[in-house]
Amino acid sequence: MSDLRLDKGKATRGRLVSAARDLFAERGYEGTSIEAVLAVAEVKRGSLYHHFPSKEALFDAVLDGLLRDIADSAATAARAAGTDPIANLRAGCLSWLHMALDDAIQRIVLVDAPSVVGWQRVRDLDKQHALGRLRANLSRVATSVRLPDGQVDIMAHMLLAALGEAALLIARAEDQQAALETATAAVSTLIDRLLSPAPPVTTTRRRP
Repeated sequence: MSDLRLDKGKATRGRLVSAARDLFAERGYEGTSIEAVLAVAEVKRGSLYHHFPSKEALFDAVLDGLLRDIADSAATAARAAGTDPIANLRAGCLSWLHMALDDAIQRIVLVDAPSVVGWQRVRDLDKQHALGRLRANLSRVATSVRLPDGQVDIMAHMLLAALGEAALLIARAEDQQAALETATAAVSTLIDRLLSPAPPVTTTRRRP
């Protein structure tokens, strides 16, 4: 019986998160009521508050899931790019930019999240889902390019921030497809410049 209750609880939580994700994407956080979530999920109020003490907590769960999806999709794209670590990095970064066209990601992750849960919470979730993978990828290329080992961590933070800003510009653009193309080219250029192979060391002979 305990397993059945656990499975039922997981199913209820899943319906709530799924319903909230669709409503937050369509109406935004402020425009979404608890009553609307309950109606779409077909869940009673008591069951909702059993899983989430507030609408903000429900939003946080939706945000957590979306950031996990972004990181997982980027990782899948990176693996599909082959064995070259720079190609892996580029594919993962560009995957994130393409996901910025998604309505749910635009409204929930890029627009509402900072004001609802705060920048620190967004940063914490980015660290949890994306930063470690980005850091690991950069560590793989650090030995062969102009990137000292001591700069891997800060470079991962900087690249993640750059991707977030590029995604936000895409979301706010009147022509989002054109903005995506521009951002894709810019991020690709950034990676090329940051991770270009170090020039060969040359020595000059002193004249006698």
